[in-house]
Amino acid sequence: MDATIARNTGSSLAGYAVCGGPDDPLSRREHPEAAHAYRTPFQRDRARTIHSRAFRRLAGKTQVFTHRPSDHFRSRLTHTMEVAQIARAAAGALQLNEDMAEALALVHDIGHPPFGHSGERALDDCLRGHGLRFDHNLHALRIVEFFEQRYAAFRGLNLTLGVREGIVKHSRDYTEAEHPELKEYLLDQQPPLEAQLIDWADEIAYLTADLDDGFESGILRVEHVIEHLPLFRRSFAAVQAQFPAAAEKMLVNEALKQMLGALVDDLIHTTKRRLSVGGIETLADVRKMGERLVGFSPEMEAERAEAKRYLYRYLYQSEELEAAHQEADRVIATLFRCLIVHPELVPNSCAEDVAAEGLPRTVADYMAGMTDQFILAQYGLLKERC
Repeated sequence: MDATIARNTGSSLAGYAVCGGPDDPLSRREHPEAAHAYRTPFQRDRARTIHSRAFRRLAGKTQVFTHRPSDHFRSRLTHTMEVAQIARAAAGALQLNEDMAEALALVHDIGHPPFGHSGERALDDCLRGHGLRFDHNLHALRIVEFFEQRYAAFRGLNLTLGVREGIVKHSRDYTEAEHPELKEYLLDQQPPLEAQLIDWADEIAYLTADLDDGFESGILRVEHVIEHLPLFRRSFAAVQAQFPAAAEKMLVNEALKQMLGALVDDLIHTTKRRLSVGGIETLADVRKMGERLVGFSPEMEAERAEAKRYLYRYLYQSEELEAAHQEADRVIATLFRCLIVHPELVPNSCAEDVAAEGLPRTVADYMAGMTDQFILAQYGLLKERC
């Protein structure tokens, strides 16, 4: 990141940032709590997320690779930590609320089921047969509002309104007509910049990390990526000129760091420019805009989209990973069907949820909380019975 972007993290917040003070509505919790002596509301949200069971389970959930026996590939947890680092750095450069951005980054994937996005699609397919849907953002909200049980006074983590709104809105827009239960989350307004930032920090993190893991797996070849991705090609050429004697693996590491830096720099500069051109001075100005303000320049957006298409074609849809996706579909469909047919196999702790939400939703909630290894173990135990 260049020196013109870097800022002192102790600098004051911009007027368009979320202040997070005691009178800020976004600091409000559903169950009122006394202010902490030395931690901000969003620092407390960050801590509550880190100490939650759902957060710990991310260590056992797929990012890209499920079946490869390697300690080096990202898990959903390590991916989340990388997103948090990028989000906090970018938030500081934009004079946004870094604590809020970090809390949102840490919680943004907490609703993911096992087997990554293929697991989410499979679970959604199962629920469609019962007139329901699975959405990992909305499941994350259910986790922090209801499923986590750590406090005697209330269910859930009692996170601030700002973080709960960000969980709902960081990566897509919902309408009150479709989701009246989300009315309190200001669905007719744009999310704060801190929430908008998370979607792009997520993109930057997985574009660079998935290339890295793709190289590590042997599915992606350096020369092929250089040929097809100009953004990586420029970064690789620059580090190769600087370190001509370095091993290819070291050049790849350096090139991925440069690629990540270029994406972050562009995101910050472009967002600053949009804020200036739009005359954005307050959070209210952000809220009433007709579009989101955080994003890349047209040139970088084209390269980002190209990189994403490349990963889909040559990594996510590769023969090896397609086989893993098919296995995930089979495991989830079989186990879901088994638990629907044999509800006595659903844990007794879910009985109240079955009465309130119905069996299909409860089964999906139960399965979404499983790690990859746990769901495979359950499948192994029950597949013959079902």
